[in-house]
Amino acid sequence: MHDVIVIGGGPAGLAGAISCAGFGLNVTVIDEFIKPGGRLLGQLHQEPTGEWWNGIEKSERLHQEAKKLGVTIRCGVSVHNIEKEGSIWKVHTNNGTLEAPYVLVATGAAEYPIPVHGWTLPGVMSIGAAQVMTNVHRVKVGKKGIIIGANILAFAILNELQLAGIHVDRIVLPEKNDLSRKSGDPEEVIKSLLKASHLAPSPFLRIGSHFMKNDRMRKIGLRFFPKNGMKINGTPLHLRKAALEVIGKSKVEGVRIADIDSTGNIVSGSETIYEADFVCIAGGLYPLAELAAVAGCPFQYVPELGGHVPHHSETMETPLEGLFVAGNITGIESGKIALAQGTVAGLSIAKQAGKSSETIDHQLQQAVQNVRVVRKQAVIQFNPGIDHGRDKMNELWNRLYIKDNTGVHRGKIG
Repeated sequence: MHDVIVIGGGPAGLAGAISCAGFGLNVTVIDEFIKPGGRLLGQLHQEPTGEWWNGIEKSERLHQEAKKLGVTIRCGVSVHNIEKEGSIWKVHTNNGTLEAPYVLVATGAAEYPIPVHGWTLPGVMSIGAAQVMTNVHRVKVGKKGIIIGANILAFAILNELQLAGIHVDRIVLPEKNDLSRKSGDPEEVIKSLLKASHLAPSPFLRIGSHFMKNDRMRKIGLRFFPKNGMKINGTPLHLRKAALEVIGKSKVEGVRIADIDSTGNIVSGSETIYEADFVCIAGGLYPLAELAAVAGCPFQYVPELGGHVPHHSETMETPLEGLFVAGNITGIESGKIALAQGTVAGLSIAKQAGKSSETIDHQLQQAVQNVRVVRKQAVIQFNPGIDHGRDKMNELWNRLYIKDNTGVHRGKIG
């Protein structure tokens, strides 16, 4: 039997495994992909300092560090159920059942699908799939493409596609409907983008975005948004155009696009077909938390964190004894924050496992503080109001599960 099973070999899972193994715990990491690294494998970008963040290199360093500490890493293994018998967690996989008193769920995030007519044609993919094909598998996804959906994730991967010599012709919104949610509403899109206005590629855009934070000015700005779009690293961003249909017989040949008004409604008679041989749909990310739900963990809907997230503390414990979470399952943030959270989770597990150390409480406190520092320094925030979302979860945890004066957790399960 193992001491700790980590589900997910991304930044949070690997960091958590390393942190646990450093205290002598027997740790096994399982991941359904062919190699560890998770979302790190597709990341390649330049930091504001001028340094390059190479996710593949970072994941390899984490992998090697984990191996040196005796961590077992099993790839190509998927989990379909987690259940508890007594004090032991049973993790059911496609390759047998693993048992351990402690489980760290670090399953990351998934992309919101936005259905578009014609999206089953070869050449249509999620923006994340384009990133993996380009940066991991070194496959050129096409010669000329269109991104449907305007968000921080789309802009980050746009830059990566451009670095690979792939031409993205334009970025447009999805058609406004019940399925596209806020992604098809120009005002909602621009409100979310203004949270990252400091990343705008020119002083003009940065200064202009400051005035757009005023409701009245934002509405005026949308009304007179340039017809030819506003360029993001050379690619036009169109907040007043929406994709109605992907065109093609046996593969992508183009996209039928219409003008929209400032509220997202289609302007009649404005449809045009733009040529393209690939299309990326960028619907944003949400926490991939099904396994925590299967295990019986309670959830809370926190929009600032990206959706429904399992109840958890700042030390990454859940109300279920022995079950911990870290990374994007707790809220959509960067790989650096996932790494920091993984370290916290590992230390928290080691502490609960009774690994005596004079410094473990201090290390855990420092690790929690480091998460806050990394978050504060984050260049990109995928969801506006992330700090407010974290505060909501901390308040909920303190209200429901903090120890009372008898030392017992109120509401603690298992």
